[in-house]
Amino acid sequence: MILSVTLSVSVCQCCPDWLNSLQRRIIGHTAVMDRPRDGPLALLLLLLGHVITALEVPLDLPQPPTITHQSPKEYIVDPRENIVIHCEAKGKPHPGFSWTRNGTHFDIDKDPKVTMKPHSGTLVIDISGGEKADAYEGVYQCTAHNELGTAVSNNIVIRQSRSPLWSKEKFSPIVAQEGQSLILHCRPPAGLPPPIVFWMDNNFQRLPQSRRVSQGLNGDLYFSNVLMEDSRNNYICYARFPHTQTIQQKQPITVHVIDMDSLNDTMADYFNDTDLFSDKPVDERPPSFMVPSGSLSSKMVLRGEVLEMECIADGLPTPVVSWTKLSGEIPSHRASFQNFNKTLRITEVSEADAGEYRCTARNRLGSVHHTIRVSVKAAPYWISAPRNLVLAPLETGVITCRARGHPKPSIRWSMNGLPIEDAPKDPSRKVEDDTIIFSEVQTGSSAVYQCNASNEYGYLLANAFVNVLAEPPRVLTPPNKVYQVIMNKPALLECLSFGSPVPAVTWFKDSRSSMLDGDPYEIHKNGTLQIHVSQAVNSGKYTCVARNNLGISENHVYLEVKEPTRILRPPDYRVVHRNRDVLFECKVKHDPSLVPSSTWLKDGGELPDDERFRVDSDSLTIKDVTESDAGTYTCVVNTSLDQDSASARLTVVGQPDAPTDLELTDPGARSVQLTWTPGDEHNSAIKKFLIQYEDGLHQSGVWHNLTEVPGTKTTAHLKLSPYVHYSFRVLALNDVGYSRPSMPSRQYRTNPAAPDENPSEVKGQGTEHNNLVITWKPLTGLQANGPGLLYKVMWRQQDVEEEWTSVSVANVSKFVVSGTPTFVPYEVKVQAQNDYGHGPKPAAVIGYSGEDFPSAAPDHVQVVVLNSSLAEVHWEDVPLRSVRGRLQGYKVHYRRERSLHRHNSHHSEQRTESFGPNRTSGKIPNLHPFSIYSLHVTAFNARGEGPASATQRFETPEGVPGMPSFFRVSASDLDSLTLEWGPPHERNGRLTGYTLRYQTVNSSHDLGLLEELDLPSNHSSVTLHNLHHSTRYKFYFSARTQRGSGPAVTEEAVTILDRAPAVAPAFGNVSSSVSEDGARISWEYWGPERHLYVEYIIDNSDEDWHTEKVNGSQFHVLKGLKEGLAYKVRVVAGGQDERSLHRSEELLVKLPAVVSPQVDIATQGWFIGLMSAIALLILILLIVCFIKRNKGGKYPVKEKEDAHGDPEIQPMKEDDITFGEYR
Repeated sequence: MILSVTLSVSVCQCCPDWLNSLQRRIIGHTAVMDRPRDGPLALLLLLLGHVITALEVPLDLPQPPTITHQSPKEYIVDPRENIVIHCEAKGKPHPGFSWTRNGTHFDIDKDPKVTMKPHSGTLVIDISGGEKADAYEGVYQCTAHNELGTAVSNNIVIRQSRSPLWSKEKFSPIVAQEGQSLILHCRPPAGLPPPIVFWMDNNFQRLPQSRRVSQGLNGDLYFSNVLMEDSRNNYICYARFPHTQTIQQKQPITVHVIDMDSLNDTMADYFNDTDLFSDKPVDERPPSFMVPSGSLSSKMVLRGEVLEMECIADGLPTPVVSWTKLSGEIPSHRASFQNFNKTLRITEVSEADAGEYRCTARNRLGSVHHTIRVSVKAAPYWISAPRNLVLAPLETGVITCRARGHPKPSIRWSMNGLPIEDAPKDPSRKVEDDTIIFSEVQTGSSAVYQCNASNEYGYLLANAFVNVLAEPPRVLTPPNKVYQVIMNKPALLECLSFGSPVPAVTWFKDSRSSMLDGDPYEIHKNGTLQIHVSQAVNSGKYTCVARNNLGISENHVYLEVKEPTRILRPPDYRVVHRNRDVLFECKVKHDPSLVPSSTWLKDGGELPDDERFRVDSDSLTIKDVTESDAGTYTCVVNTSLDQDSASARLTVVGQPDAPTDLELTDPGARSVQLTWTPGDEHNSAIKKFLIQYEDGLHQSGVWHNLTEVPGTKTTAHLKLSPYVHYSFRVLALNDVGYSRPSMPSRQYRTNPAAPDENPSEVKGQGTEHNNLVITWKPLTGLQANGPGLLYKVMWRQQDVEEEWTSVSVANVSKFVVSGTPTFVPYEVKVQAQNDYGHGPKPAAVIGYSGEDFPSAAPDHVQVVVLNSSLAEVHWEDVPLRSVRGRLQGYKVHYRRERSLHRHNSHHSEQRTESFGPNRTSGKIPNLHPFSIYSLHVTAFNARGEGPASATQRFETPEGVPGMPSFFRVSASDLDSLTLEWGPPHERNGRLTGYTLRYQTVNSSHDLGLLEELDLPSNHSSVTLHNLHHSTRYKFYFSARTQRGSGPAVTEEAVTILDRAPAVAPAFGNVSSSVSEDGARISWEYWGPERHLYVEYIIDNSDEDWHTEKVNGSQFHVLKGLKEGLAYKVRVVAGGQDERSLHRSEELLVKLPAVVSPQVDIATQGWFIGLMSAIALLILILLIVCFIKRNKGGKYPVKEKEDAHGDPEIQPMKEDDITFGEYR
């Protein structure tokens, strides 16, 4: 059996196509997390990559060397740093290393500057002591060997990077005629690697490039045509050498661009004022190519490299360059047009890119073409690189080495570094071109084989060993490994094993009752168990068993299938005004055993570091949104196994920016064209533009709306008025609001002209009986059309005068015509005029001169009394001639003179009712019954009322009386009540008596039988006998005339409580409770009275009882009582006259005193401090007194001692006090 072990990440031939496809994605470093829910797929792909790359020979088993790391074939070193040439390898036993340089053995022991790292073949060449790196240039090759074989590295070419200096050269100024083409050569020094070239000025600012001026691939600066602005003295070419990170510059180049006049003037100074050149400018010319030359060129490029082709043309005007491929299409996904379309760049060139490419340069005078033939060659590249073989004794295997290239590469085999034809013969080995066949290998046939595929453009070198082993199986996957996978995703369970012969792998689940094979399971040849669609039932314990003819090995792994992570409520697309807040939601459902983490992204990157962005567990809030916050916000929820994401776009809208660049064109006498540039719409389309104007002549500083245009237009044809100094501005409107106004346009003045219109609202109306006032609405300054505005006022009496009378006035809006007849029609006209002519012919309006008071009173005035409060008045029309104006109607003036009752003598104010001009009668409402009225009638017009008619008097009949002036219960007894009343204020006739109705009212407010009593009109009281004791009565009392009873007044009263002891008390269960709100008094009451009161007084005081009324409940809260006092409280039921009828027993209510927080003064700090100070002062006083008492005054000896002192007791000076210095 053959064991093919992959030692480099390559395509697995024994794996299915889909697996190889996934592997290639990993090999090519393709991002597998390219979609929001590729998390599980990415994990599976990484797992597959691990499966493929991990199938290696365990290092505890014998194996030939394998080179794991080496330096690149072309190795350019920095001369300022040590040279490190990498060569790492593995094997069992660990390999030894040796090197060749330029094809001969490189003895590193002879050069003290060269060392080899321990357990490695990596060389370190120390050039820090001043040695030159170029002394070590050459071709190096590493050899790794042990007892089983020898592996070799690529040929590593070591070259020192170089950044040579620019040659010193001085450039004369270049003089170019305006319009000519020009090339400034760079020609940088050759470096290793080649430098990067760019042009700047002496301030290190890049020179601007365009279709006209651009840098070629060779570094030269090309001008298709020069302009005067190209004159400068600091064209500097810079070369940056990337390996050493140094920049060198060429000497500055000066360019003078002159036109022909300047050139002739310059030459005239030397040649006696003679024009040597034509003074015509350079003619326009069709394009021609500056590079490449001719019409056909060729270019060769290697497969996989970058193809760059350029075409730079001169011409005037500047040509435009375009590209086509004659033999196919330009690959859009790999091609780009650079340098203003002058360069075509194609990456990752393949054989399909060969062919003819055509560049075309055009301007309005013509075109020119150039064809580039591209050929694609190829250095060798792998089709199938050789792979290591692990064979058991007597097994058969194959090593294949297949490569392509153009031209076709040749294949050369080596064994352990020697050409295979020079290697020891092995009957089990057979070489056939690109394949070595091994059959019935024997122990001891292990070796490393090298395959070299080369052509003139490069080579490939690969090592592959043959290792002959006999090994029982071993499972390399760690035991008890737990795999977690998301439901409905594929699961891959590893069973990495090694053995020789290759072990067979089988899988079991849980009880191992049956081998896993078939749907939904698939076992790959590398031992991996795949479940294509994982479900919850697939969770559990799995066992893999690896066996060959030398033994058996098994391993247990576990699979957990988890619920997928899903965003249930994704963020929504939002359109938000600036400075508002916005909220994006992101509510997630996930497997309970997985811990999700949420991340918010903006446009694929991190959120701005701004405190306005607040991320909560399931939302993102952005406060005070600005325009920079617009973009796509993505909520990404990750667990250790999967992820989900959802995005929403935020559009921030705002008022548009003000329009700019106002321009006036197409001036006319009364029109102009206005154009403008719209401002930024701020994500809300402009709906319309508002154009305003300012009249700097008549109303400076005041802006008026002129017109509106749709938001899709940026121009407006404006109709203007004469004699206006216009300034215009534009405002844009979108859904958010209006923009700020634009800056005003330049002032546009229109010429004066005659008025286009006359004043409006012309009226004629007199204010006196002999005048006519003509009024009108004056023209505005905009309507005046010119200076010297006047109004020509014209009038004539209609149908009487033929000639018009006129007068011209200015700065007024009315004119008074005096001496007119009273109220006659006039034709009136007002015409505008100014210094430039008259306005259009005005239309005449009809007006009337002033009115006078009517001269006649209405005749035959009669009054018809309809009832006690309504009368109707009749009159005849006044003659039309007596109206002396336009009759507006009639007025009836009436007054109540007095009541017919002797007790009433009211004198009412006069009242008026008005009626239309076509009326000859009218009704007078709301009269008082039983009264005498007087009235007269007048006619009136706009001037006023005429004379009054003769006074008419009439009487109103009786009506029902008003309420009695008062009604009360004056006395109460056990079975009787005495009632008193007063007559109505409004008797409205002769009183015929009173009506008294009454009925009982029980405790549930039910009414008893109604009884009625008629009383004489001359009575003012009555006593009702035989009433029920302790009973509430309700009374209804009204006065009567012959017309009937008037409205009644009501009252209630209660007969006195029966004094018999068997009668139960009216109050019971009187109690009290005290709270912060006050004293709550509660009771039960069974009496008929509805008026209840709570009375209280301070206990043992001589004050009067305080009373508070109860609002229909059976409790009351007394507020404002003083704390610490006792109160006597009782509940009282009173009648309508507020006289007490029932009282409860007195209740004593005590209010607790509020205990103020007592402060123990002895514990207060200030008190303790004060006492301490007093004690200290007393102590000091006692000490002073004691000293004074003991001294008793000075004596001679004491004075002497004080004067001289004891020489042995002298105070020390500061200089005498020394301390040891601290060190």
